[in-house]
Amino acid sequence: MQVILLERIEKLGTIGDEVTVKDGFGRNFLLPRKKALRANEANRKKFEAQRADIEAKNEEAREKAQNLSASIADKTFPVIRSASDMGQLYGSVSSRDIAEIASTKKLKLQRNQILLNAPLKELGIFDVRVSLHPEVTVNIKINIARTAEEAEAQERGENVLAKNEEEIESVVGTGDFDEFGDRSSEEAAPTGEEA
Repeated sequence: MQVILLERIEKLGTIGDEVTVKDGFGRNFLLPRKKALRANEANRKKFEAQRADIEAKNEEAREKAQNLSASIADKTFPVIRSASDMGQLYGSVSSRDIAEIASTKKLKLQRNQILLNAPLKELGIFDVRVSLHPEVTVNIKINIARTAEEAEAQERGENVLAKNEEEIESVVGTGDFDEFGDRSSEEAAPTGEEA
C-alpha cells in the first residue's frame, strides 16, 4: 500500500514522503490515527494544499516537546517495589508503571511514549528513553529501590546490595556455617563412634 506520511514516523520517513507499507500496517495503524493518507491523485492534491499548515503544526508541537525535554532531561523518578535480597523484583516495572509515576510528578506521558526494550526486573538506576514527539526523545532515570532511604542511597552512588550482603554476613557470623548453611565439619555433632 502506498501512503503519504503526515508526520515523521521512525524508520519509515518524514512529512510528505510517499512510502510503501504493508496493507495491515497502513489500514490498522497509519490511516485510523491520521498519520498518513492513501497515495492517490486526490490525496496528493489535498496534501500539497495543506502542506504548509501541517508543517507549521508539526514545528509548533516539536518546539513544545523540546521545551518539555529540557525541563525533564536526566530527571530521576523513584520507584518503590519489593525485591529479594539479591535485588530481583517481585514483579517488574513496565512502561505503564513509569507513565503512572510520571503523572504523579505532573508530567503527562502515555505508555507508548516510553521506549523500553523489556520490563525492568531488578533494583538500580536505569536510563529510559521517552519519545515526546517523533523528532524529540529524552532520557530520564528510573531509580528502583525497596524503600525511600534506599532510593536516596542509590542516587548518592551507594551500592545497596553490597550493604545487604554485609548485613547477611554479620548475621551468619564469622563462617561457622558451610556453603549449605550447616555447621562446619569441625564443630559437627559427635558421631556414634566418638560417643
